[in-house]
This record gives sequence, structure tokens and C-alpha cells, in this order.
Amino acid sequence: MRIFRKFGIVLLSLIAFAFAKEKIKSPEITVDELKKHVSYLASDDLKGRRTGTEGDSLAAEYIRGELTKVGFVPLYEKGFQRFRVTDKIIPGPANSLILNRASLKLDADFAPFAFSNNNSFSGEVIFAGYGFDINEDSLKWKDYEGLDVKGKIVMILRGDPEIEKTMSIFMKYSKDRDKVLQAKDMGAAAVLLVSGKSFDPEDKFEPLAKGDQSVGIPAFRISRKIADSMLEPKKRSIEDLEKKLNEQHRPESFSTGTSISGHSDVIQTTVSTRNVVMLLPGSDKVLKNQYVVLGAHFDHLGMGGAGSGSRIPDTVAVHHGADDNASGVAMMLELAEKLAANPTSHKRSIAVVSFSGEEMGLLGSKRFVDNSEIDLNTVNAMVNLDMVGRLNENSMLQVGGVGTAEPLKRMLSIANDTTILKLSFSEQGYGPSDHAAFYGKNVPVLFVSSGAHLDYHTPADTWDKINYGGMIKIADLSYRVISELANMDSKLVFKEAGPKEVVSRGMRRKGVTLGIMPDFAGNVKNGLRADAISPGRPAAIGGMKKGDIITSINGKPVNNIQDYMFRMGQLKHGETINVEVLRDGKKEVLLIQL
Repeated sequence: MRIFRKFGIVLLSLIAFAFAKEKIKSPEITVDELKKHVSYLASDDLKGRRTGTEGDSLAAEYIRGELTKVGFVPLYEKGFQRFRVTDKIIPGPANSLILNRASLKLDADFAPFAFSNNNSFSGEVIFAGYGFDINEDSLKWKDYEGLDVKGKIVMILRGDPEIEKTMSIFMKYSKDRDKVLQAKDMGAAAVLLVSGKSFDPEDKFEPLAKGDQSVGIPAFRISRKIADSMLEPKKRSIEDLEKKLNEQHRPESFSTGTSISGHSDVIQTTVSTRNVVMLLPGSDKVLKNQYVVLGAHFDHLGMGGAGSGSRIPDTVAVHHGADDNASGVAMMLELAEKLAANPTSHKRSIAVVSFSGEEMGLLGSKRFVDNSEIDLNTVNAMVNLDMVGRLNENSMLQVGGVGTAEPLKRMLSIANDTTILKLSFSEQGYGPSDHAAFYGKNVPVLFVSSGAHLDYHTPADTWDKINYGGMIKIADLSYRVISELANMDSKLVFKEAGPKEVVSRGMRRKGVTLGIMPDFAGNVKNGLRADAISPGRPAAIGGMKKGDIITSINGKPVNNIQDYMFRMGQLKHGETINVEVLRDGKKEVLLIQL
């Protein structure tokens, strides 16, 4: 719900600024001010600012408070745009697996996968090797050939027959979820995945991982001991089967002669988080209806650990995130103060947006652009500050997105003093941070960063390692560029600069793509929305439009991003496929050549 209409925003801003300007002793950006912000946000007290935690909430309150002090007013209720994210996935109380009339033990004998569908099942168990259905020119392996698994329970080995190799031709087919989806396509009612001794000598169950959406059928991980019990009627064992498959590189599938029943119960819990969205109305009676967005994400990895994104996932400790991205937030706050203290710096309105959920897949920025109180067509540009605290001895600053509007590269070159900063330009609008969401909506973007370092995504990214003097240099240039963007007579014209296609963190790129930017936040159920279409790429040539919801590829269902990646991984360059989409509530079938 929008609380402040335009007139109210302007009036409140004038009142707020009248009080705030007395408090702004000096609009100049100083080391002490930057250090104050970074040291608080990256402190042990905030415990790494993981999205949805108390530290995340404290950071949001702090940012809003600092912006309020200097005269910014809320664009949303109390300055917060609220949304929910998946916090964790846990086994529910209704999980069961019954073998030979005996109930097996959860977490000892079996456990559901995060992508398991909550449902009951019963039937004969079929062993289907590695669960492959590969028909490549250089590789053929068909575990389901001559095998009827419709309505049955399929047991599959995890991994692949070349698990000892760092690089293997089987690698792209070895994901657990992809194997389950393949079994589902073959008609299986449920899937049991088991680790061979080569794949996992300890046979240890992993915790459920966030980000995996339901595959549509129950899927359990079972222990080798339980799998061997199911194989007993055939006098076989998982260890022997794995060894034989790995040595002979030839499928072996059969009915075990065993039947089981069970029920899958996976509970997904969500937590509340929020973006901070504050506004400083422009000074020009016409241009104030256009905007420059200044953004920086404030979330980080919390205490780290498995599945957090930490580069040392076996260490549970505060991941301080001083550079990533307390540095960007600190610079954003100080630039906001300087803009507020200089009314002539911004004929256009300045929207300052600090995002949560960036580390979970740009969730905050996606939420903002999909539900913005600002008409994105009126945004002149979005400037994103992410990891600006480690300017090195070469004074090299990375600036991405300069190809998204014609004047941007020239503007930066003119504004920059090459004796202070050396600029490394990237034309592309997409990058691994929140500006990508704006680029997907045809907004010109600039991505400012001093680059990665060895402390990235570890507990060692602390406030005392920040180059605060370097941050002042970057902030000075950023202020000049933001002022020009806010004051230029005519609005920038968006220009496509590179694909709008995003590959999620941790997701392996397949050889074939449609040329779309998918909805990674999963806003659509039972389909995958195309949030952007790259001109000249297969989807665009085949007639796909922005906002189309992909529901199937070659007649096989696509319910989410994981289904989509699996389907695309089965395709070849040059192949013509049919893609079903929902467009304005109506089904369309597109023929697309890859």
C-alpha cells in the first residue's frame, strides 16, 4: 500500500529537510563517517546480517534512521518494503518408509530431499542404475531401456561412474534432482537415491538445502544398509553394483522383487525481511517526476556454514561482510547525506534503496522492480554500489553497465581524474548484483565495485581491512556522476548491452540457452516466467515475449527454475523444440530453434 502520494512526499521532505539541514554539520564524506557505518554493520552484534535474522532487521533500521536524519522520507510504509523469503526446509512429522512391514527410522535409514513432493506412495522397487537416459553422439547410456517403471518406485545410485574424475562427461547428468525428474518423466511414482561407497564412503545424510523446488513426486535418500535389504531377494548389494557399473560403463537395471510404501513430508519455513526505500524529491518542478536510483544491498551470509555461500562452509562463525556489502551501504548513506545537503545537486528525485536478499539470489531487488511504487519508465538510471571497500594499490575501479545508455562511458571518463582512479569498464548490463534486476526492466545501470579479494565470503572480511581513503575517492566520482544523471536535460535512452540471461549461483551453465532472464525468485507457481528476452537469441526469434510463463518444453512439464535447467540440459544446438507458454492467461505453443 502506498502511504505517501507525490504531494505528501514533497511536503514531508521539505519539513524533514528543514530540520535535517541543521544536523548536517558537514556534507563532505570523511573516513570517520564511513568507518562508523561499516564498523557497525560488520560488527559481531549483527552476526553477519543474514536475510531474515535479527542482524538483518537491525541493519535495515539503522539505514532508515541515517537516511531520515538527513531529510529523506519514506516511499513505502515507514520506509520499508516488506517481503518473505525461504528460511529453511525441514523434514515434517509425517515422513514414513515401510519395508517388510517394519517402519524405518527417519534420518538414520531414510530422509526426504528438499525437492521431494509431499505425497504417499507404494509399489515395487526397480533398480535403475545411475538413472541416466543419455543419447549424445559421444555418449549413450540408457538405464531405462526395456524397463517399465510406470507407477513403481525407482532406486538410483547417486553420482556417476566417473566420480573420481574432476571433470567428466557424465558430470552434467549427475545431479540428484535431475535424476528424479528423469525418473518422473519415465512414469515413476517415487524415487529412492542411495550413495555407493565410492561416492560417499561414510554414507552420511546431508541437511536439506534451500532453493530446491518440488520435483512433483516423493524422493528419499536411503542408506546403503536399507538399499541392500531391498536388494536381498536378488542377492545383490549396492557396493557390488556400483563397482560393476563403474568398471564396465554399461547399464544394469532390474526389478528387486521388493515392495515398499511411504509418505513424504517436507516443510518449507519462511521469514520476513525488507528493503529500505527512501526518497529525496528533486528541485525541478518537471524533472522531479523522474528518478535516479542509488542502491546497495545490506544482507550477508550470517554465521556461514553449509549452503550459506561461504567459501569455507565447514566454518561456522560471523561472516562480517565489511566489504560485501557494508562498504556499499556506508558509501550510499554518505552520498545521500551529501545530496541532501546540496539541493542543486538533483533536479530529479533521488530514490535510495538498500536491498536485502541479494546473497540469496537478488531477491530484494527483484521484489523492488516487480512491485515498485516508482514507474520504472521514469528512472533515468540505477547506480549500484557493491564491494567498494578494497581499492587496491593500482587504484583500479570496476564500472559495469556503461553500454546500457550511450553517454554513460563518456560521462564517467569526463568526470574521472585519472591521477586518482583508473577505470575498468564493462559494457554489459548484467552482473552478479542487484543492478541486474533493473537491467532486466530496461533501466540503464552502473555497477561500481573495487573488486573481489581473498577475504570474500569468509569471516575475514572485517571492518579494519577496508580502504576508507579509497572509498572517499570512489564516492567523489560517484557523486559527480549521480549529480549529472540527476540534472541532465534529457532522459537517457536504454540500450541493450549483452544478454539479460542470468545463471544462478551454484548452477552449472548448460551448453544450450533460450536467451531469457528467468524469474529466479519463483513468483509464479507451476511454470517459469521469462522476465526479459534477449533480442536476436532463440526465444526472441521464436516469438517468446517478456512475461510469458513457460509451462513445458517438448511436452515435458516445467514447474520451476530447476525443471527448466534440467530440460535445457537435455537439448542440443540446432535442435527445434516446442515450448508451451501462458500469455495473458492463454496457452501458446512456440517453435524455437536453438
